[in-house]
Amino acid sequence: MTFRNFRIVLFFGILVAVVYPSLPAGSYPIDGFSETGIARLVRLTKMDSAALVRTLPYGGRHSLEYVRLNLMDQPLDSLPTVDAELQREISTIFPNMHPSYSVSVLDMTPGRAPRYAERNPTAGYQPGSVGKLAVVTAFFCELQNLYPEDYEKRWELMRTKVVKAGPFGVYDHHTIPLYDTATERYARKRVDPNDEFNLYEWVDHMLSVSNNGAASIVWREALLMRVFGDEYPDLTFEEMMTYFKETPRDSLRNIGEDIVNGPLRDMGIDGDAWRLGTMFTRGASAIVPPKGGSTGTVRGLMQWLTALESGRVVDAPSSLEIKRLMYMTDRRIRYAHAPVLDSAAVYFKSGSLYGCLPGTSCGKYKGNRMNYMNSVAIVEQPDGTRYMVALMSNVLGRNSAYDHQVLATRIDKVVRRTNSADPRESIGTGEDSNESGND
Repeated sequence: MTFRNFRIVLFFGILVAVVYPSLPAGSYPIDGFSETGIARLVRLTKMDSAALVRTLPYGGRHSLEYVRLNLMDQPLDSLPTVDAELQREISTIFPNMHPSYSVSVLDMTPGRAPRYAERNPTAGYQPGSVGKLAVVTAFFCELQNLYPEDYEKRWELMRTKVVKAGPFGVYDHHTIPLYDTATERYARKRVDPNDEFNLYEWVDHMLSVSNNGAASIVWREALLMRVFGDEYPDLTFEEMMTYFKETPRDSLRNIGEDIVNGPLRDMGIDGDAWRLGTMFTRGASAIVPPKGGSTGTVRGLMQWLTALESGRVVDAPSSLEIKRLMYMTDRRIRYAHAPVLDSAAVYFKSGSLYGCLPGTSCGKYKGNRMNYMNSVAIVEQPDGTRYMVALMSNVLGRNSAYDHQVLATRIDKVVRRTNSADPRESIGTGEDSNESGND
């Protein structure tokens, strides 16, 4: 069976099948180049085993067919009520943590009812790059609007349509991977206005290496799909720039905000729980003005994760494709860097935003005015444990990356211990290597 036929079977079978991972089979499975055109995946498949081991933990080497939506057999329209036992266990891991930490945890391990726990669930934080999950949601929503009954055409458009960065791509310090499949040359660079990639690669740059320029471009393309409809596939760069030049700024502000927040509202996530108001680069914000500001809560993020695993982020095929795009096949950082997750498949997005008080200086990720660090993760352990986490913090003057790793270890042990028949198994804190990385 070809993978295209597999997708067709999955689309119809997904409604009745139990579709959680059962067999092992940047952020897309490494065998996905022919389906997506994401060039960096070719480099991973060509690495010898020793180089691949150094680059990817075991849990990052699964194939396309490994990725499933865990809640399709018992989809959730809303978060479960708090489970008393899990809530008690989660509360025990925070006694020495800063009070700004907020977390939500949903255990969806097969064979038992989903269990939920939360801490400071409605506290608002600047979402940073976690907000890129709202952008990818908007993008897939507009793809569905273009091709409501034909998801194969959606993937074909993503693979075949190449778009130029233009002013939307600048400025960002995050680099993107460049791999020439013919010469096998590999490099990393910042996005510049002349860069061209297909839509799949722009989305991958946005999620796997958290490139801000790519995020603004993906948001832009969602907006253009809404405006131009059937004309979008053939839209040229010159026609696009003419549209932005001639359209009133208030109109651009309103449609830009609606494009990215409307799908969240359709999923029942209100504006106090999660909203996005500003594009990710100055070049983009100068063209599409901000509106409404950005905020996020762990409850709002968990609502999104639950919708994803239930096939409700746009639709089931879109949810599955977004989850593949979140699969960690680049360097794991922060929460996802905890060694206890090395053998687990991790679907992940991290974000941060820090700033210094006027007249002071502060280190990277050690802001003394604001110091947000946020992570969302879907974790699938080889023993069958499946759970989701949203974690947000604002600890001034401290790089919280190591604390996030410690919490990842503790949460993993809590979830697996409370799923275990042996109540004597210790939670502990484990040992973590201290590497922060960039989101």
